[in-house]
Amino acid sequence: MLKRGLILCFVMLLISCRGGEQGSSFVSTQKFELKKSNFSELKGWKDDDFYLFDKALKSVCSVIVKNPRQSLNSDRLSYSLLAYKNHCQKMVMITDKNALKRYIESNFEPYAVVVNGQTAGKFTSYYEANIRASYEKGGVYQYPIYGKPKDLVEVNLKDFDASLPNQRLVGRVKNGKLVKYYTRTEIDNGQLDAPVILWGDDPVDIYIMQIQGAAVATLPNGQEVRVGYAENNGHKFRGIGSVLLEKKLIKPSEASMPKIRAWLKNNGDTAKKNMLLNDRFIFHQIVKADGPIGAMGLPLYAGRALAVDRAYIPLGSMMWMETTAPDGLPLNRAVMAEDVGSAIQGGIRGDYFWGHGEKALEQAGRMNASGRYYILLPKGTEVSVYGR
Repeated sequence: MLKRGLILCFVMLLISCRGGEQGSSFVSTQKFELKKSNFSELKGWKDDDFYLFDKALKSVCSVIVKNPRQSLNSDRLSYSLLAYKNHCQKMVMITDKNALKRYIESNFEPYAVVVNGQTAGKFTSYYEANIRASYEKGGVYQYPIYGKPKDLVEVNLKDFDASLPNQRLVGRVKNGKLVKYYTRTEIDNGQLDAPVILWGDDPVDIYIMQIQGAAVATLPNGQEVRVGYAENNGHKFRGIGSVLLEKKLIKPSEASMPKIRAWLKNNGDTAKKNMLLNDRFIFHQIVKADGPIGAMGLPLYAGRALAVDRAYIPLGSMMWMETTAPDGLPLNRAVMAEDVGSAIQGGIRGDYFWGHGEKALEQAGRMNASGRYYILLPKGTEVSVYGR
C-alpha cells in the first residue's frame, strides 16, 4: 500500500480491492488486545446524531436475532451472541435515535482495540460506482458484465481436514481435477461459461466497478438497477494505479482520481493492456436493496459500514471509529463491521463505506488516514481474546 498523500489518493482507491470478498484467513503474529474504556473517552460520541446508524444496526440485529450460533467470533476474538441477541431484540424496537444512543450507553461498554501496544491503524474508504448499461447488447452497449460462471467451484481446505488452514480456493474442474479458474486475460479472450447480466457502455467504468465490487447502473430508459458482487475468480489482485506508476505511464503528481480515470479512457489499447495485468476478475449479480450488499449479505448504509479484517474483528460487531476525513476534519462515528476486502488486513484496519456516486468517489479516492476504533460489547458479556 502507498502511504498518505493527496497525490496518491486515487491509487489507494484502485489498490484496495473491494467487492464483498471473503477477506483474509491469514492471522499474523500481531499481539491483539482489548482495553476497556468508557463513552466519555470516545471523541465526538456526544455529537454523533446516529443518522442511518440506527438502520445499519437494526439490519445487523435482524440477522443476529435469527442466528443459531453461540458466539460472534473471529480467529482472535469471540464474545457471547446471547447477550448481544437479547439487546438486539430490544434495540430493533427503539424508534428514536437519541433513545437508541442512551440505550447503548447504558448497556454496552467500549473496548479500544490494541495491536502491539498501539491503538493507531490505517483507514481507507470505498464507494458505490455509477455505470451506464443495458439488458440488451447494441449501440454503445458492447461490454459484458458477467454473472457467476456455471463451472466455478469454491472449496475451503478446512472443510476437508480440520488441521488444514481456513483457506478459500476458487477454481474449475478439468479432467477430474480442481485447477485454477481463468485469469482476466483468458476471460477477455472468451474462455468463460457465464451469463451476461448487463451490457455496459464503457470498459473503464466496468473495470472500476469491479474494484469497488458494486455499482448503480442507469438503463437507457432512465431506470436504475443495483449491481452487486457475486463471486471472484480467485486470482490475486493487482492495482491499476500501482501498475501505471511502476511503468512510469503517469507521474505521482498525476495519480489523482479524475486523472487516472481520464488516462484510462484516453489511452485505448494501452489502457486495456495494463488493466489486463490484474488477474483478479469480479462477477456480479442484480440485487434489490437499499445499498450495495456487504459480506453479511446486508445492504450497506452510507457512512455507517466498515470493512474489517474478520480474522480479528467479528462481522456484526458494533464499532466506534475515530479517524480523519480527506478535508482534514475529524471523522468520528458509530459504524457496523459488516464487510471485508482482500486488502483489509490487520487488527486495526478499516475501510469506510462513503456512499454512492461521484461525490462519494471524490471522498473515497482521497481517504488514507490514521485512526483507531473501539468495539462496543454488552456489559457483563464473556469475551475471549486470543492475542499473541
